[in-house]
Order: sequence, then structure tokens, then C-alpha cells
Amino acid sequence: MNVEHRVNTAGNFDVRIGCTILMVLAAGVMLGRIVAVDSVDVYQLERQRLNEIPHRLEERRAELQQRGISPEKIERELERIERALKEAAALRRPFLSANDRSRWCTVRALVEPDMRVPGAPYAIDRVIQERLWDTIDMVKHDGHLYSSKPPLFATLVAAEYWVLYHGFGLTLADYPYQVAWVVLITFNWLPMLIYFWSIQRLVERMTANPWIQLFVIGSACFATFLTTFVNTLNNHLPGAVCAAVAMELTARIVSDGHRRWWLFALLGVVMALGVTFELPSLVLWLLLLLILVRFVCKPVLIWYLIGSAAVFAAFFYTNWLAHGTISPPYAHRSGGPGENWYDYEYEVRGRKIDSYWRNPVGIDKGEESPWVYAFHVLVGHHGIFSLTPLWLLTLAGCWWGLRSWHRPEERLVLLAIVVVSVICIAFYILRPQADRSYGGMTCCFRWALWLIPLWFYGMVPALERLASTKWGRGLALFLAAASAMSAAYPTWNPWTHPWLYQWLESAGWISY
Repeated sequence: MNVEHRVNTAGNFDVRIGCTILMVLAAGVMLGRIVAVDSVDVYQLERQRLNEIPHRLEERRAELQQRGISPEKIERELERIERALKEAAALRRPFLSANDRSRWCTVRALVEPDMRVPGAPYAIDRVIQERLWDTIDMVKHDGHLYSSKPPLFATLVAAEYWVLYHGFGLTLADYPYQVAWVVLITFNWLPMLIYFWSIQRLVERMTANPWIQLFVIGSACFATFLTTFVNTLNNHLPGAVCAAVAMELTARIVSDGHRRWWLFALLGVVMALGVTFELPSLVLWLLLLLILVRFVCKPVLIWYLIGSAAVFAAFFYTNWLAHGTISPPYAHRSGGPGENWYDYEYEVRGRKIDSYWRNPVGIDKGEESPWVYAFHVLVGHHGIFSLTPLWLLTLAGCWWGLRSWHRPEERLVLLAIVVVSVICIAFYILRPQADRSYGGMTCCFRWALWLIPLWFYGMVPALERLASTKWGRGLALFLAAASAMSAAYPTWNPWTHPWLYQWLESAGWISY
């Protein structure tokens, strides 16, 4: 009887723990949405404009009839006016920024016959001529405009769009929302489910404490900015998914002793894909190779290299098809005429326009002082720790783990996390002024998002200490709730400034 009572009590205690963590995180999410409240309603405005069109056409018809215009000319004129009014009324689109529209433009150019440029399959010259398909994230060389993003990701998306376009008649011009839903579910939502599963497997392997497991999973679901990017086509989300899966596969190989060749090949594919999404993750690719060399027999490592080589070959090949060189567009940002792909002018519907990057404005000008930039990247308006204080637990966890964990593979992984994080953040902080833009108009320092699964791994040693006391658990929950609030602030679009940025700007403390 006493044993049964203890089991029931423990079970109820575990349920209460889970409920408490999820409620605290939900409270943070709700607080973020309250702070972000706004009265923007583009849907109603667009609907009102469309409803006014028949009335305006009738007024125009009566006017033309009074002037004695022939019925044929009246109908032609009304058709022209109706097209113009519908075009002007359209305000909504499922493409939330110049960043993701840049990739969508490439997808259309690759698939739609009317959007193709002869001899330049990746050129987006024709796509940007259409209203609502503008983007500043493009380059120009050899007389054509291209997305400034590496083309491999857009090529993968184009393969699915080809099926939707030719198999189901769904076009981005006529059915933008339906196509966007299918693509975002395929390339964002489903990978995020794999991401959650990988995080769960990692934390279960590291600790048997149910409070820690629930805390990490709850935080992964609610308290980081990664989920805010699920509604836009971007490289940061798949980059983080690749890092999470790579960590889980590495744990299977190193900690569990699995030596199947396909695990190494899969790890190579996943990690190389991560590099194509986030170039600085090449450091993690190299460190994982060193970890495998340290703990695994050498002959089987060839499959890691083979898997990686297949992805890298695809990356360079698509870049060659698009630009005639293996170097990505952002490697051509300096030099004289023809060498700097960001310095150009182009034409849209008869109007000549200078490249935005000839004279960027606002935050895109770049922070003048590298010290100010470092401050805001770490603890300022785009601060990794100010917007997501949850990562303070990672700092403490890596410190304690390196001092107290005894298994060499676990300490080596923690050391790799520290090295990768320092190199990646330092890489962006030490960039020249033109690149010190905090990622542009975005809800966080987005270039560090791919490190999130590594940071969850690194916080476990800290949580093991905090979970033993009520005050420790309360501190961890407070940090998680504050992080959830920040993540919930960009409630409809991740391409908006953080709440801290907008607060400092409204107070007159910053001005870009």
C-alpha cells in the first residue's frame, strides 16, 4: 500500500511539474502577444477595396456612356480599369519579407515557363516585374538579376513546386497561399517535428530527471525564436534542424556505440546540408569529424565524408549553373564594375532603380562601432542573452559540465559547443561595417539560431544543479518565461524588430 502510494504521488508530482512548466511558458507567450498588440488588418482593407470595384466600374460606365463612347470601347476600357483596380487593391501575400521573396522568385523562375530567362535559368528578371514580387535581396551580373541566396535550397523547393505546378495546376501567381502552405509544411513544419524529437532524444540520453526533460522540451517548443520563423522560407530553421539531428546521430554513434555505415553517411549528409544553410556551421562539421576520429574506428568514417561530399557537390553544382562560378553571390560584394554584384541598377516596368545596397538605410547601414555592435549582439536590442535569457543557463551549464562531467565524450561535446559558439558569434561581430546589420529588420540575431540545439545540450549540467531546489527551479522557469515572451512578440511576422529594439527606439536611446 505504501509503495503504491509513493508511485502515485511521484506520478502526480511529475504531472504537476509538466503542467507548471508548460503554463509558465504559455504565460510568457501570452505576455509577448499582449506587448505586440496592434490594429493592423490588411485583410479587411483589401476586402473593402475589392468590394468597391463594381460600384466604381458602374460609375465609370455611366460616365463613358454620357460621352457617347461606343459599347466595344467601353467594355475594353472597363476591363482595363478593373484589372488596375484589382491590382491596386491586392495587399496581402504569404511572402513576408524581401528575404524569403528572394528565394520564392528563384522558385518561380525555375518552374514557370513565362518566368524563365533564356540561357539563365536562375535569373529573376521577369519575376520581379510583377507587382508584390519585389525584393532587395538580389544581385546582378552578366546582365541579369539573381537572388543573393545560395541556389541549392531554392532548387529543392522548386522540385516540389514543379509537381504542384504541372501536376495540380497550382501556380504562385494564382494560388500563392495554397502553394506557400504546402511548401512551408514540407520544408518548415515537418522538419520542426523532427527537431523536437531530436531534442527529446538528446535530453533523455543525458538525464533521467523528468523535470529537466520537460523543461528542455517545453523551452524548445515555446521559448526560442526558431518557431517564429516557421511561416517564412528561410535558411535558419533548416540549419537548426540539421544541427539537432546531427547531434542526435553523433550521440548514437559515440555514446551508444552504433557503427552502421548508413548512420555515418546520414550524419555526413545532414551536417553538410547544415553547412549549405549556415556557412559557419562548417566549424561544427569539422569538430564532429574530429570527435568521430577520436572515438570511432577510422575505416567507417569514409561514409561520413562520402555523405558530405554528395551534398557539397550539389551545392557547388547548382551555384555553377546559376552564376557560372562555385563561389556564392555574397562572395562578390567588392571590387570594380562587374565584380561587385551588389552595385547595379535595374528596370521595373519602365522605371530605372538603383540597387538598394548602393545606399542602404536604417539598420542596414551597419553599426559604426564594433564595440557597440558586440554589446547589442550579446545583451542589447538584438541581444542573444537579453532577448533569450534562457541561454544564461547554457553558459553556466558548459562551465559546470566541463568541470564535473567525467565521461570524455560528453566533455568533448561540451567543449565543441563552446568552440563553435565562440567562433560563430565572433565571426559576425568582427565583420566589416557593411555587414554589421544585426540581420536587418528581424526579431532576433538570426544568424545564431542554428546554434539553439547545441545550447540546449549545454544547459543540462546547470539544470541538474538547479532542479534540486525550489529556488533553482523558479529561476530557470523565470528565464524560460522571459524568453517565451520575447519569442511571442513577433506574433505574425519574424521580420520585425525585437520588442527591446522598439522600446529603446521609442525612448530615444537608439536611432538608425
